[in-house]
Amino acid sequence: MLREFKNFILRGNVLDLAVGVIIGSAFTGLVTSLVNNLINPLIGMFVQSTALANFYFYIGKTKFTYGAFLNDTINFVITAFVVFILIKFVNRLIPHKEKEKQEKQNKELDTLIEIRDLLKIKSK
Repeated sequence: MLREFKNFILRGNVLDLAVGVIIGSAFTGLVTSLVNNLINPLIGMFVQSTALANFYFYIGKTKFTYGAFLNDTINFVITAFVVFILIKFVNRLIPHKEKEKQEKQNKELDTLIEIRDLLKIKSK
């Protein structure tokens, strides 16, 4: 069981995932800092407040902090956009095996079609 666990941990995919989680958490901190220190003050210039997280309203005795939700939404959109751009970049650099496999299948299909056509012509 320990040997299987060791093999599992030392696989490339698990190590890649661990690196991705660590970089992802660091990136989240960076995006949060960007939103809190640059974007919120820009928005604050127009709404007379420096932090979106301070926006709230009451219904009865219940406090709704919609500013915190807006803050988290901005963080999510920025993170999702950067991940989207990163994936587009990586997809351009690394050719997909599916495309190569499909091209190979298309070549085989083309060859088979040529053979079929030649057999038709020869049989006439």
